[in-house]
Amino acid sequence: MATVVISLLGTVLDQKGRGANRWDKWRPNVAVCMHPELHIDRLEMILHPNYMRMGQKVAEDIKEISPNTAVNIHKVSWEDPWDFEQVYGALHDFASSYSFDRENDEYYIHITTGTHVAQICLYLLTEAHYFPGKLLQTSPSPSIGAKGQYHVIDLDLSKYDQIAQRFRNEQLVGEQLLKSGISTRNVQFNRLINQLEQVAIRSTAPILLTGPTGAGKSQLARQIFALKKQRGQVKGEFVAINCATLHGDNAMSTLFGHKKGAFTGALQSRLGLLKTAHDGLLFLDEIGELGLDEQAMLLKSIEEKTFYPMGSDQPIHSNFQLIAGTNQNLQQAVLEGRFREDLLARINLWSYDLPGLRDRIEDLEPNLEYELQQFAKQHGSLVTFNSAAKTLFLNFALSPVALWKANFRDLNACVLRMATLAPGGRITESVVEEEILRLNRAWQSPTPLADKQGIALEQFLSKEAIANIDLFDQQQLLYVINACLNAKSLAEAGRKLFNISRNLKKTPNDSHRLRTYLGKYDLSFEQIHSLNASSAPV
Repeated sequence: MATVVISLLGTVLDQKGRGANRWDKWRPNVAVCMHPELHIDRLEMILHPNYMRMGQKVAEDIKEISPNTAVNIHKVSWEDPWDFEQVYGALHDFASSYSFDRENDEYYIHITTGTHVAQICLYLLTEAHYFPGKLLQTSPSPSIGAKGQYHVIDLDLSKYDQIAQRFRNEQLVGEQLLKSGISTRNVQFNRLINQLEQVAIRSTAPILLTGPTGAGKSQLARQIFALKKQRGQVKGEFVAINCATLHGDNAMSTLFGHKKGAFTGALQSRLGLLKTAHDGLLFLDEIGELGLDEQAMLLKSIEEKTFYPMGSDQPIHSNFQLIAGTNQNLQQAVLEGRFREDLLARINLWSYDLPGLRDRIEDLEPNLEYELQQFAKQHGSLVTFNSAAKTLFLNFALSPVALWKANFRDLNACVLRMATLAPGGRITESVVEEEILRLNRAWQSPTPLADKQGIALEQFLSKEAIANIDLFDQQQLLYVINACLNAKSLAEAGRKLFNISRNLKKTPNDSHRLRTYLGKYDLSFEQIHSLNASSAPV
């Protein structure tokens, strides 16, 4: 590969000495070409047009001491060499217009010459990969003479073991923060958090958190904000609102603000949550409940960072990052005309589906310990299980009988009740037994699955097909069909039906298992929904 050095002309250092005397002086751009072990094929010299004559003289001297080095001169202009914006912009334009050949050339960015501002700009542009190379630093050395010495700095930190380990440790700290310090065991959830930690640090684009109610979307949004705040990436506030509580003028006013007198009851002006979230993070939970007009204004606010308060013709600027949460299928909502397709496309760049508690049941025990720690912080009282009580609770909590319908909200509530009733700060067997009865009663309320019991197999199979199926298998198939009718997707139905066995597999494939089962009866998830809709009363 050819060795290419990109360097600024040193208007002071490069013109040291005159006549034969100049060869005794250390001149950065000349000296860098004196090292036989650093064979430079091309030197791309950047200079201001006012110093063209000086640059040509330096190029002639380089040709004399290194005949095989081609020197190309590039004129780049700025009015004030100490103005960061001007210098950075000029060097950025040069980097954008230069034809880099990364396959055949190896680049070194010489950061010894130029003003300190220019050197900083070269470093930043190299660190951001606009200049795809290594940094080259040269300096005089009395013992070596005019040749001086040089050092190469590779900014690819992944090549340095200790630095790479330090960044990995920082990443682990970030992941623990996103998990609220809980040592989660679910492989898929941990993989999700691993990627989300990188996205939270590197991106300001919207993030969409999906999953059932109580899966922890609000808590995770707060932890993302805490991580960005810790890393100095946000200066503003964390602002959260449940869109299900927003209706009519109240929705517009709450989100975008209003001027005094904009509508009946608007007795004074209001900033709105988008403005409050300036330089911070806005969390819109249940975004699927937002009206279409509000969705249109939100889209404009995300894309242009401006919006108009109600009753105002003056735009408001707000630079916020959006995190949206929903338990709905927004793709289905788009098909039904309840959600804007363009808004979904804008907020769906980073989408993460949080599993419910039953789908990561191995994480129940560490979350149980976390809830007890939270109770201690909030109430100033340490509460623990006795050994028998904890075994009794975990046996129940991990069994198929424990439905955990509200997911982590159910767990939080039951720990709060048990800790409150614990005599002397110890949760006993009697406290656990009472809580198990309370949970079972709560979970015995009618479920969407029970509401569908009026369907018959004749809606989905011919009489001849049903006649060849055992009564036991008919009942099982009917149960599976009910599960499909009450699920938004094949994957969701599979998670419910294989809720225990899936946890024993390294890579559970619920969709494939359910598809195979239905295939035995020449049925599919889509057919079940279609046949049920066609047989529904008009």
